[in-house]
Amino acid sequence: MTEKDEAKHDETNKKEEPKPEPVDQLVVTHHSITMSGKKIDYTVTTGILILKEETADRDKEAENAKPKAAFFFAAYTRDGIEDKTRRPLTFAFNGGPGSSSVWLHLGLVGPRRVYMTEEGYMPQPPFKLVDNEYSLLDVSDLVFIDPVSTGFSRPVEGQKAREFHDFRKDIETVGDFIRLYTTRYQRWTSPKFLIGESYGTTRSAGLSGYLQDRHGMYLNGIILVSSILDFQTARFDPGNDLPYILFLPTYAATAYYHGKVRTRKSLESFLKEVEKFASGEYTLALAKGTSLPVKERSHIVSELARFTGLSEDYIQRSDLRIEIFRFTKELLRDRNRTAGRLDTRFTGIDRDAAGENFEFDPSMAAITGPYTATLYDYVRGELKFESDLPYEILNPKVWPWSYAQNENNYVNVAETLRKSMSTNPYLKVHVANGYFDLATPYFATRYTFDHLGLDISLQGNISMSYYPAGHMMYIHMPSLAALKATLVEFIYSALPAS
Repeated sequence: MTEKDEAKHDETNKKEEPKPEPVDQLVVTHHSITMSGKKIDYTVTTGILILKEETADRDKEAENAKPKAAFFFAAYTRDGIEDKTRRPLTFAFNGGPGSSSVWLHLGLVGPRRVYMTEEGYMPQPPFKLVDNEYSLLDVSDLVFIDPVSTGFSRPVEGQKAREFHDFRKDIETVGDFIRLYTTRYQRWTSPKFLIGESYGTTRSAGLSGYLQDRHGMYLNGIILVSSILDFQTARFDPGNDLPYILFLPTYAATAYYHGKVRTRKSLESFLKEVEKFASGEYTLALAKGTSLPVKERSHIVSELARFTGLSEDYIQRSDLRIEIFRFTKELLRDRNRTAGRLDTRFTGIDRDAAGENFEFDPSMAAITGPYTATLYDYVRGELKFESDLPYEILNPKVWPWSYAQNENNYVNVAETLRKSMSTNPYLKVHVANGYFDLATPYFATRYTFDHLGLDISLQGNISMSYYPAGHMMYIHMPSLAALKATLVEFIYSALPAS
């Protein structure tokens, strides 16, 4: 055999050598926090769990199952709890699609939070974490999940990331991770909750069905923070007038906040007036289309101008239909400012004040820097998990997100939630809404739940709360305190009587 043949033989053998399978990577650290004057010791398990494919032959599944994804998570468990069957366990995630769990992790639920100003605005960098006295750790253990392609979660070698960027696949893989964690850490008999934000509420409703139907896992409660279950309520498509109606109260709240409306009413009283108009006269006017009489049209234009702070001329030229990004650009145009989408209290500055849409969402810009910097520092510094991968805070590469199962119709998981609540009559749902949220407007959420079709005997299982802030109402300190109290009450209400 020549040297060339030997080299080729060696190279062939190298290619045939099996690569080692990916393995779990877990780090355990110990911490403490003082909440309501009481010291709480807790353990954090941070790292990667390898999720495996199911095989056709379930008798040989453990032997033959192939790895498909490396899920990054951070689990917080309170020390000194002997009976886990009485200790709630809450799984938390955000949305996007493409968002990591950093927002709920370091903003609302976890024992450490990003320091922001009292109103929720970005402080001057560098940024820092502080103890979160409003964490839910005092009442529940917590598991923060980063879906595939977010955070440090990745498909394993040989798997295509694109396959995970799918409405149905996302629900299945996150559900399978929840099943795996619950099994691995022996929490099947613990009371179990989900908390999702934004698209994470879509995922939560989907999970309520998947966990029941596939894994036989029945939940005690679901917390929906800034909810969207029926996408028809938020899609400004030709022929779909619903968003124009359902976004109107949030437009009015925004105009109220920025001093663009004349009223001596409180925000809540003002919004009740707007809601009545939106669901009554405005809905009927849009339904009439071009057959709307001139006199009625003039009245609708006048009322819309009064509620939104926009000029009658602008509303006329918009055909009574105010699209979200036009509104955020137009409302404060005379001040050379734009309003935010996630939180309309925030304002931004564009180069082109005459443009059609804003250049960036000022409310998103205000939170991205603080949450990114502190997450990187926290995971490696305090939780001791080391990775040189980029932590995908909000990964745009998951787009276009696949809704293949919903071609020619709007995504609507409200029906999944209705069926889950009917199947499990003990399942309770709480929905937290921000008045200044244009990503998932509160009136659209209320419309969805008013049309859920849930039997009257189960309607008491749904509760809602409202806050004078935006999509992430918890960055506003008064709202954070109020939300914490509400969620504690909700969790206790969903537990079995002792």
